[in-house]
Amino acid sequence: MHTYKSGQIIPMYPHEVWVVCRGVVQLNTLHPSGDEVLVGFAVQAMPFGLPLTNLDPYQAIALSDIDLMRFTLIELENSPLLYQGILQHLNRRLQQTESLLALVSNKRVEERLRQILLLLKQEVGIPVEGGTRLTVRLTHQHLASAISSTRVTVTRAMKLLQDEGWLKVDRDRHIVLV
Repeated sequence: MHTYKSGQIIPMYPHEVWVVCRGVVQLNTLHPSGDEVLVGFAVQAMPFGLPLTNLDPYQAIALSDIDLMRFTLIELENSPLLYQGILQHLNRRLQQTESLLALVSNKRVEERLRQILLLLKQEVGIPVEGGTRLTVRLTHQHLASAISSTRVTVTRAMKLLQDEGWLKVDRDRHIVLV
């Protein structure tokens, strides 16, 4: 078991796959301009790693404190049951990626923000009194990179969604979808 604190970059190797046991990992790539682009979130039981992507660069950052297990490709090849489990959760990542692609094509920032928050609700939401709390704290910059916008625009859109009563921010600065 490997443990990383929120904000730490997870090292990746060409012949190893990580599996999330606890927490949330943000998966990114960089545009030539240097802009960071979100390509997904890995949550409990989801795999990620260099053997599962063609992106270069590819970066994984702990969005919360996380526990990970690391497997070599040889270990996966030698364990059909483990390989099958990885494949099932890789399918969830594919579905998530399709959702991210679909939301980025929406012209309105408020709608893109709503869609990413609904996706996160599915992945990391827990029911609380008055709504669904996202278990990971997200900055406006995290959300901006996820929806191809700017931090300032996301801040305005968040305020609009709060004014509409669609979301609120709790005392621990977690987003709660109402």
